[in-house]
Amino acid sequence: MLNDVKTSPSVDGKAGERADVAAFELLTRALIGIALEGLGVAGGQVSLPQFRLLLALGGLGRVPSSKLAAQLRLAPSAITRMVDRLQDTGLVQRGTDPHSRSIVTVEPTAAGYQLIDAVLSHRHELLGAVLDQMKPADHAAAVRAARQFASLSGDAIAVGESGPVPL
Repeated sequence: MLNDVKTSPSVDGKAGERADVAAFELLTRALIGIALEGLGVAGGQVSLPQFRLLLALGGLGRVPSSKLAAQLRLAPSAITRMVDRLQDTGLVQRGTDPHSRSIVTVEPTAAGYQLIDAVLSHRHELLGAVLDQMKPADHAAAVRAARQFASLSGDAIAVGESGPVPL
């Protein structure tokens, strides 16, 4: 129960901080580190936010840029800038909706899909290496907790409502 969580000392040893929140902060740091290391196969071609956009497109396919912005919960101007950069590197392409030329669509190129596959494959190796070190009961509990946490976080993208769109 949340009320039973001790507030001092935490995982980081800061008095008054919730130990459970501090533990998830450590987990966040570890997962971001793995996500960044996973991008190593991209050779610096994309940033983590750009990869998240590319990954969203990988799950959504060809979509209006406004829908992409809504899915990622970003301002349309932020999407435009990221798409510009990804288009310059040949990872996405813009188009128009056949029913309305005023609607700009975005989709990954073949190179974009290849990059998604390479990064996810490397990331899965990194995550697997950590998970393989866990005791079977801890491993199973971690999987259950991760799924529940992602679901409760309210991040539709993370839980795949629109396709497989992790960070």
